[in-house]
Amino acid sequence: MALLELKGLTKYFGGLTAVSELDFSVEDGEIVGLIGPNGAGKTTVFNLISGVFAPTDGEIHFRGEDITGLRPDQVAKKGLARTFQSTILFELFPSVINVVVGAHLHAGMNFFGTLFNTRRTRHKDQETLARVMDIINLLELGDWAMVPAHDLPHGHQRALGVAIALATEPKLLLLDEPVTGMNPEETGHMMGLIKKIRDERDLTIVLVEHDMRAVMGLCDRISVLSFGKKLAEGTPEEIQNNKEVIEAYLGVEEDV
Repeated sequence: MALLELKGLTKYFGGLTAVSELDFSVEDGEIVGLIGPNGAGKTTVFNLISGVFAPTDGEIHFRGEDITGLRPDQVAKKGLARTFQSTILFELFPSVINVVVGAHLHAGMNFFGTLFNTRRTRHKDQETLARVMDIINLLELGDWAMVPAHDLPHGHQRALGVAIALATEPKLLLLDEPVTGMNPEETGHMMGLIKKIRDERDLTIVLVEHDMRAVMGLCDRISVLSFGKKLAEGTPEEIQNNKEVIEAYLGVEEDV
């Protein structure tokens, strides 16, 4: 059984079809790429999976459970987390506090325990901070833990966004353009981190990305969208040599 399965997923915005009858599945432990030209519907698919949008039609199944139409917080509690194209952070707070905020989704805190600083709450706080620091070190941000988020270099900000998502203890991580705006050195470093968190955290990852070097270097399988429909699916080598994919990205010259 697939970890994530989309069946006939469709989304209309007024008269525009953003995603059309999409079938898509992800197996445990894979890194899968979702690529396509601008406007192909990739981010809409992420928004549908993560509960930002409700689909017009179709179903979303995660770990064998129908999660179609659940709110983002409900989806996150099922074990599915995502990052965004723009790094969403509490910019004036230290990096460690940003990750603590993500961790509180699973920290089990309650209002009265926090108010009266109970022994159980103090114990939970210690456990949460230890887990947060483990994530920060995994993303190689230990030296930046107390630095305000807005003072981090761009690549470190992107890594912090991943750390925040990891703090929710996901089984599946959706990465929306994880290397956007990075130079080649930063891109290579982030690629290494993505492989590292997949292997060390036993995670499954789906990523949307325009950087083909990153996509081809990271993904076990790739699905290609064009105008909201799946155009092709296969290994990186198969996708690189697919005529329809080349035409969708580059266009073809017509005979005159």
